[in-house]
Amino acid sequence: MRVIVVGAGVIGLSCAIRLAEGGYDVAVFARDLPLETTSSVAAAIWYPYLSAPADRVAGWSRATYEEFSKLADSEPAVELKHGREFLVRPTPDPPWADVLPDLTRVASPPSGFADGWAFTVPVIDMPTYLPALVKRLEAAGGTLTRAALSALPTGADLVVNCTGLGGRLTASDPTVTPVRGQVLTVEPCGLTEWLLADRSQDELTYVVPRRNDVVVGGTSQPGDWNLAVDPQTTKDILDRASELVPQLRNAKIIRQRVGLRPARPAIRCELVRTHTGEPVIHCYGHGGSGVTLSWGCADEVLELVRGI
Repeated sequence: MRVIVVGAGVIGLSCAIRLAEGGYDVAVFARDLPLETTSSVAAAIWYPYLSAPADRVAGWSRATYEEFSKLADSEPAVELKHGREFLVRPTPDPPWADVLPDLTRVASPPSGFADGWAFTVPVIDMPTYLPALVKRLEAAGGTLTRAALSALPTGADLVVNCTGLGGRLTASDPTVTPVRGQVLTVEPCGLTEWLLADRSQDELTYVVPRRNDVVVGGTSQPGDWNLAVDPQTTKDILDRASELVPQLRNAKIIRQRVGLRPARPAIRCELVRTHTGEPVIHCYGHGGSGVTLSWGCADEVLELVRGI
């Protein structure tokens, strides 16, 4: 069976790898190559965010956590890191807490926070991980080609649509909308643990140390298509983060970027048929959880293909 996967973000590449390693003839077509995608902007800490429905997200998250835990032994871009999340109000354990081997409560959260958790999760260095996925795809016989498509292609036995925000065009789906995220990376400053501490829904605070830098964020701005970096927003992000992590005050900024999360009321992961009967699998609308759900969704796509 010849399969065309459209989209080369983390969802598209993960699905393509599962299919290629499962014995299918896979070609990936994408307008944006992996390091140009929204996935490349992600801090890429395993954490379900801006994604629904809760039951399916929990299952996909669990499968992805398990896969990343295995990859941490062999893939340098994947590390298991301990960290803390501070919460503005007392909060019950998250629905995905059973995945975590070491979730504990933070005894004394900082001023302005009423609760907190500490736990270990995968952290993925996307500038390294995305090229590694491409190599893995090619090793399994798959290909990746840049192609600006105005619609899903024909000429294959199956098309898998992993276009993220592009689902507005490729699936004529106006329910997938952007949620703007601005982040910056700074030089390493001795940090070993990640930190999440959101005081509101639109002002995110996260600090994620990686192998060669530290990702500091961020924003969550629904309906905002602006890809330009806003200097005042950068200052605000650094000020919020530095309150909790003083080492960041003097850290040198390496890069500033903006990504548009592909939000949708519910992630679309399903097999449909065109009006002429050709099978199409849609897998998009992952919000801020593309990395977190990537392998779980790829497993489901593989099962859908096997069922055709």
